[in-house]
Amino acid sequence: IVHRIDKDTSGLIIVAKNNKSHEILSEYFLNKTITRNYIALIKGELNTNSATIDAPIGRSETDRKKMAVTSKNSKHAITHLTVLKRYKGYTLVKLKLDTGRTHQIRVHMAYIGHPVYNDPVYTNDKCSEFGQFLHSYSMEFSHPITKENIYLECPLPEYFVSHLEC
Repeated sequence: IVHRIDKDTSGLIIVAKNNKSHEILSEYFLNKTITRNYIALIKGELNTNSATIDAPIGRSETDRKKMAVTSKNSKHAITHLTVLKRYKGYTLVKLKLDTGRTHQIRVHMAYIGHPVYNDPVYTNDKCSEFGQFLHSYSMEFSHPITKENIYLECPLPEYFVSHLEC
């Protein structure tokens, strides 16, 4: 496995077939040459069509299981957000990561006052068994051996789509 996504986040992950591919793909992540896009349903009606959240993320000082926007022992983190659709009380957004910090999207969305819907860690809401409505939607990168451009896309899971249609 080349990288991870948060527990209860659906969608794409990259798995290497051999050690050489793993090494190259891991380097892509390190050098930020893989384009990663997520789709999330966030709480509240976002009043802008796009935004960039540039806020450092580190371990929460009050809850060691959580991450937080903080200047202490933190790492640079950037998330780009584009509104896809607005609903009453919610906004569907596409998110592009420049960095890949632990819980980055979930922390940044909570930080701007629009946490990911159904997030059992970063909201105080009673949540369903599905976990947060966060989906690793697409990735684009060069094949580690052939250098061919690879674009991967994974549709939203049924429970996500069903919830949006309600």
